Amino acid sequence: MKMELIYPRWPKLERQTEFHLPPHGPVVFAAAMPPEVDISFVDENLQTVNFDVSCDLVVLSTMLTCQLPRAFEIAAEFRARGKKVIFGGISTMLHAEEVMQHADAVFLGEVEGRFGQVLEDLEKGQLKPVYNYMNNHPDIRLVGTAKRDILQRELYNYRGVQMLDLVHASRGCKFDCFPCCTGFLGGKQFRPRPIDMVIEEMEAIQNNRMFIVDNSLAQDRQWLIDLFTEMAPLKKKWVSHPILDDDEVLKLAADAGAWYVYQAVFDTSDVIRNRIKRLKDHGIGVEGTIILGTDDQDEDKIKRLVDFLLEVELDVAEFTILTPFMQSPIRAQLEKEQRILSNNWADYNAGKVVFQPKQMTPEKLQELFYYAWDTFNADGGHALKMGKLFEKVIRREIEDGTYRRFEPRKKRQFKRATPA
Repeated sequence: MKMELIYPRWPKLERQTEFHLPPHGPVVFAAAMPPEVDISFVDENLQTVNFDVSCDLVVLSTMLTCQLPRAFEIAAEFRARGKKVIFGGISTMLHAEEVMQHADAVFLGEVEGRFGQVLEDLEKGQLKPVYNYMNNHPDIRLVGTAKRDILQRELYNYRGVQMLDLVHASRGCKFDCFPCCTGFLGGKQFRPRPIDMVIEEMEAIQNNRMFIVDNSLAQDRQWLIDLFTEMAPLKKKWVSHPILDDDEVLKLAADAGAWYVYQAVFDTSDVIRNRIKRLKDHGIGVEGTIILGTDDQDEDKIKRLVDFLLEVELDVAEFTILTPFMQSPIRAQLEKEQRILSNNWADYNAGKVVFQPKQMTPEKLQELFYYAWDTFNADGGHALKMGKLFEKVIRREIEDGTYRRFEPRKKRQFKRATPA
């Protein structure tokens, strides 16, 4: 069976340096396919979709809400040519009823051990409109090493620097944060993968740099201690979401190659100041993730927050506008208060105001979004700050003998997709 697996392009965040990480969902999905399935993968952010390709099934993998409009266009083109189209992924799960209108089938939930039924039904000509496993998570031991050989590796570099490979060590999250959909998607129970399987996958990744995409590395102290202890001999360098603020854990994380952490910065308190300092004291960089537009923020508070970020010498900052994604706690609140202004999913890239802020106009919040990016990066820009973080990791790699220069293949056989 020939499968065309497509990752649709999406509108990028303004002001942020544009680079492309190897997508995680498609390679995890591909690993769960039986060996007889011949998978051809297209990342439309870097490649062009061939609508005349010969295949038995088109699978659209959607992670972001803002991918959906383009995904619907792609599905329509293939279905008009008589191809069967199935959707899966995070935003498919968040928008299942709407996606059903654009697909022959939708797959909801985690894929391990489940997709064989879909393929059997397809061969019999009995494809069901919905395969729903949302509340029935597979045994976490079924999650194997992602199938990264479907990727065209040389596409994923920025100015000759190889981008990070994505990997996950757990699923589920016990923290039900107000802007997050993880509780709906993966459940509110922490589900760690066996550490030996995680290490096996990390060893198999040829790239020396990884992004551990777990929602939080702060859910189980002993598991973290065991994980970081086993990771240290690999000498990988890695990025993650927040790490447990604990002296022993942070030291082990640094010894295991922690490069920088995405740290939510939601106020100017000493708690946040000290957390950033402790990370830096352990040699771990900090990229702040800052949401603008929460109900407690007025114009002055946002400007003071930007000043605070400069004062604590944050390495990099990613400013986003509060976005009420489907199935998130904040979505329920804003819907109840009738403050949703737009359901144009293309604008749900965390860079557009799609709700009524409490303490300012939508226009003012959009203006402050640009102010935050421009003020924080006034000394050289976002790309320069990211470059300094990469310089640090390259120096560490040279010191421990793991640095490998990126060597592109002979000639890149792709056309860049039309900008969204």
